[in-house]
Amino acid sequence: MVNVSSKDFIYKTFHDFYASDTFFPPSISSFNEREIGFFLLKNKIMIRHKRFQTIKDLTSFFKNNVPSDVYRSCAYYEYPDAEMAEKGWIGSDLVFDIDADHISNSCDKIHDKWFCLICGFQGKGVTPNECPLCRGKKFTNKTWPCESCLDSAKEETKKLISFLELDFGFSKTEMHVFFSGHRGYHVHVENDAVKTLDTLARKEITDFITGLGVTLLNNKKTNSYPDSNIGSHGWQKRLSTGLQNFLLSAKKEDLKKAGIKRNHDAILNNKEKILNRCISEGRWDSIKGLKTKTWEKLFQYIKTIESSQIDTVVTTDIHRLIRMNNTLHGKTGFKKIEFPLNRLDSFDPFKEAVAFNGGNVKVCVSDVPLFRIGENMFGPYKDQKVELSTAAAVLLICKERAELVKNKNV
Repeated sequence: MVNVSSKDFIYKTFHDFYASDTFFPPSISSFNEREIGFFLLKNKIMIRHKRFQTIKDLTSFFKNNVPSDVYRSCAYYEYPDAEMAEKGWIGSDLVFDIDADHISNSCDKIHDKWFCLICGFQGKGVTPNECPLCRGKKFTNKTWPCESCLDSAKEETKKLISFLELDFGFSKTEMHVFFSGHRGYHVHVENDAVKTLDTLARKEITDFITGLGVTLLNNKKTNSYPDSNIGSHGWQKRLSTGLQNFLLSAKKEDLKKAGIKRNHDAILNNKEKILNRCISEGRWDSIKGLKTKTWEKLFQYIKTIESSQIDTVVTTDIHRLIRMNNTLHGKTGFKKIEFPLNRLDSFDPFKEAVAFNGGNVKVCVSDVPLFRIGENMFGPYKDQKVELSTAAAVLLICKERAELVKNKNV
C-alpha cells in the first residue's frame, strides 16, 4: 500500500497537471451524448453517469476533484446522465483494447506476478483464467510496463489495423489509435455502418479478428486436406501468406514450436514443393510424409500468429466505458494519447506519453527492473533510496514499487 505522503504527492502532481496550461482538453465527437465516469484520488470512489455541457465544465471538474482515472462511454445516449435503463442508447463506436496483460511474452515471467484472492497461491507471467490450485477466478496482479511488452502490444495493434482496413474496409480517417497510458493500445472506429451493431454482431467481428472457428480442412471426410482454393480472400489469404512467410525462414526449432514433433525433414527439404504444389496448386497430398494432422497443426500455429489478441469483452460491450484521451492513467502517470496511424511503428510511449517534465523526487524503491523515461535510463533498484525525475517517481509510486522519502537526506 502507498503511504500518506506518497498519496499526497500523487494528488498534488495530478492536480497540477490538470490545472496547468499544458493540459489540452480532450477532443471527443458528440461529447454531449457521452456518459463520463471518474475514479477519484482522494476518496477512492467511482463516479458514473455524469454529463457535461462543455469541455470547459469537464476540465473544471478535473481541477476541483482530481481524478486518478477518467472514462467516457463508447456509446451515444439521449440521456447520458440517467441510470442505465433510462439512458436511451443511440449507438456505439467500435472500440478495441490490446493489452500486454493478455499477451504471453518472455519478459512477463520476470516482472509480472499474480495472486489468487481465494487461496493465496501465486505465480509469474500472464494471469491465468483460473487458479491451478483452487480453480478460483479472482486475482490481483503486479505488472510492469516494459518496452518489450509494449512492443508486443504494438504488433498486435498493427495486425488489428490490417484486419480493419483490408477485411472490413474501414478507412484510415475512421480509425483512431491511442496509447492507453499503461500496457497497451486502443483503437476506436467511428463509422455510421457499425454504430448501431448489437453485441452479437460485434462478437462476429471479434471472432473473425481472433480467428475463432477458422479452419481450412475439408470436413466432409475424416482424413481430409485443406480446401484447394486457399489464398483467395479473408482468412484463406491470411493463412496462405502466413504459411509462405513461415516456411521461407523456418528451422527445426520453429517447427517444434508450432507443435510439429516429427516430419521435420519432409517439410524443410520440400519447401519449394510445398509453396508450388500445396499452396499454389492446392495439391496438399503431394508431399510424402505430410498428412492431415501435420497441416492442421501448422495452420493452427499460423492462425495464432496472424490473428490479433484483442480483449473481446471490450469490443462486444455496447455500454463500455473507455479511458478518456489526454487524461492520466492512475497506474503509471502516463497519458492516454492519440497519434497518427502512420506513426504506429515509430511511436515511443516512454517519451511521447510522459506527462511530467522537470523536477526531482527522492523515493525509497522496493523492487524495479531497468526502465526508461524519455532519453534517461533508471534502475534496476532493490530496497534502496534514490533521487529520480518526477515522471519516474510518479510511475514507481503509482505501480506501488516506491514510497516518497520525507527527510532531506537520501
